[in-house]
Amino acid sequence: MKARLRFRLNGKVVETEVETHWRLLDLLRDGLGLTGTKEGCGAGECGACTVLCDGEAVNACLMLALEAEDREIRTVEGLVGPGGRLSAVQRAFVEEGGAQCGFCSPGMVMSAQALLLEDPDPSEERIREALTGNLCRCTGYKQIVAAIRRAASLRRSEAGEGERGEAGGEG
Repeated sequence: MKARLRFRLNGKVVETEVETHWRLLDLLRDGLGLTGTKEGCGAGECGACTVLCDGEAVNACLMLALEAEDREIRTVEGLVGPGGRLSAVQRAFVEEGGAQCGFCSPGMVMSAQALLLEDPDPSEERIREALTGNLCRCTGYKQIVAAIRRAASLRRSEAGEGERGEAGGEG
């Protein structure tokens, strides 16, 4: 059985028909070809499928696609700015070695993005708390925490540049 769905995805209105049993993860990956969002456990335990729904981190494997109706969904692909410029969070993950094998990275980046939207200068304790729903087997989290600290600093400096009329970004 199919149903119509209308929502905003990475800043653009999407109108599509979806299978009523599809999870948001199925829609993003199979229906819309956005493969940055990964399926790890399929049970909301690993965080590999984390996306933002109205600015909050959610597990796309636990959300029915139809729940996205009239909502704003942002995926890791939606963080990239004009000209393919990586967001501050994405750049920081690259610069600090926070992305190892890459499987958990999109979910980590999205959880970091949600945290920094809520708290532009989080403590290490707050960062670790925000990452409790994301599992990584490669880094031991040291580089990921460093990446989020760096992203917070980049976002603050870019916001300052924007105030002076220079290049800035969403970060």
